[in-house]
This record gives sequence, C-alpha cells and structure tokens, in this order.
Amino acid sequence: AREYATTMAEELQAKLGSGYPSFVKPMTQSHVTGGFWLGLPLPFCRKHLPKRDERLTLKDEQGVESETLYLALKNGLSAGWRGFAIQHNLVDGDCLVFELINRTTFKVYIIRQSSYYER
Repeated sequence: AREYATTMAEELQAKLGSGYPSFVKPMTQSHVTGGFWLGLPLPFCRKHLPKRDERLTLKDEQGVESETLYLALKNGLSAGWRGFAIQHNLVDGDCLVFELINRTTFKVYIIRQSSYYER
C-alpha cells in the first residue's frame, strides 16, 4: 500500500505540468505521530526555500490553508505541521506531493495509502 501511494504520487507529480517546483514525500510514523517533524529534501530547500526561518502556508486540494514554520537550518517543517497532519488524518504510508506555488506557499496533494485497497 505504501509503494502504491508513492507510485501514484509520483505519477501525479509528473502530470502537474505547472512549471512550479515540487517533490514527493512519503509519510512515516515520525511525520504523523509523536514528534510531528517533517524533514524536506535538502536540494529542494537549498534551491527554492528561504535561507532563514519563515512561516510557510500549506494549501490542501480544497484550498484550506494551514500555517507552519519552516526551519531553514534543519530543512524541515515544525510548528504547524502537527496541526496539518492531524487535520488531514495523515497516516504512515500516505504520500504527499508538495508543489511550491509561490515563495512561501505549498499546494499539498494527499495520496492515501488506503486507496490501494479501494481500487
């Protein structure tokens, strides 16, 4: 189911065709429970994200926005990520596509690992 979600996310990313930078992020236990820390790909951070800590907006497919704190030295999302993960019922095995639609806003597409069982 995890592999299926990742494959579907990669296919979605390939179809976006928006020209905006994006990356695929499979969810693990530490992303969705307990510490709620979301490390982002280092090359993406270096190329596209602010060089210092800054608030970023996560916008889901319905247009609902959540604010989170990007920690530049740690290349990840901290404060606010927990709320987004809980609000969207993210679980270990889900896979997200992050599309940077402006300097501080990600559009986030969620591919559920449970969709493997619904096909």
